[in-house]
Amino acid sequence: MSEKLEFRKLREFGEIINDMFQFLKQNFKPLMKTYIYLCGFFVLGGMIAAIMYQLGVQKVAFGYGNGQSTVYGIQKFYDLFTFNYFLVIILSMLNYTAITVSILCFIALYVQKGNQAPTVEEVWAYFKYYFLRVFASGFAVLIFLVICFLFCFIPFVYVFPAMSIFYSVMVLENGSFEYSFSRAFKLLKDQWWATAGAIFVIWIISYACMSIASMPAIILTLVSGFTKGSGGFSSLVIIVSTVIQYVCQVFMILPVIGVTLCYFNLVERMDNTGLMERINKLGKPEADVNATPEDY
Repeated sequence: MSEKLEFRKLREFGEIINDMFQFLKQNFKPLMKTYIYLCGFFVLGGMIAAIMYQLGVQKVAFGYGNGQSTVYGIQKFYDLFTFNYFLVIILSMLNYTAITVSILCFIALYVQKGNQAPTVEEVWAYFKYYFLRVFASGFAVLIFLVICFLFCFIPFVYVFPAMSIFYSVMVLENGSFEYSFSRAFKLLKDQWWATAGAIFVIWIISYACMSIASMPAIILTLVSGFTKGSGGFSSLVIIVSTVIQYVCQVFMILPVIGVTLCYFNLVERMDNTGLMERINKLGKPEADVNATPEDY
């Protein structure tokens, strides 16, 4: 049986990527159970809303394509921004928040319990405490990133790594918005390039996994588009492809784990918390101080 992964240690670039998959492999069942119980409602709700919206768009596009009148396309434009459109956006934000908070709470409890997977009930106790805080903070972070993006994109590239570990600070250190914001930049002060590179690769891997898993939906959509032509896509194709795309959102667990490993790496470089804990365990018979070999 492989040794349980230790979060509080120094890691190089390759170790972060390898340990991301190792943690997922070691805790696959409890992680999936946590994801299904705490995120399943938002995934299902978003899936239903997305199906209804796309079927509505299909009907609008097909109707106008068959000669239905419109005043300079204005009515057609308004028909795209329906209640379901905004519902899909809100549920997508709630789903992203739920994935982030549930996995971060899982990791927080995993570390507290001495590298043992927590139960769903234990994660839920943390989840309901942090969910609204992270969700509300997400709006401020989003606005901040959009403003940075509008300023020639370069500020966005600079602040994105800090905003990525922002949520890890908020949950794992129980920090306020102001504390988490400033703490994220302090942790990155001397490690920006290495951390930005790791986060960039983590997101590429995550999107690659999601794209590969979504390939059946892409192929099905292309085939339906070529066969039906101007008639649009069939309702069955829209439903099946949307279901596959939402099921593939499970891969969003990967960047949360990877970014959290980056966070612990930065904390260890600044505070040496993991090293100090192992030093304090010296002399205790049950302590294995060599369980996490690393160089400081």
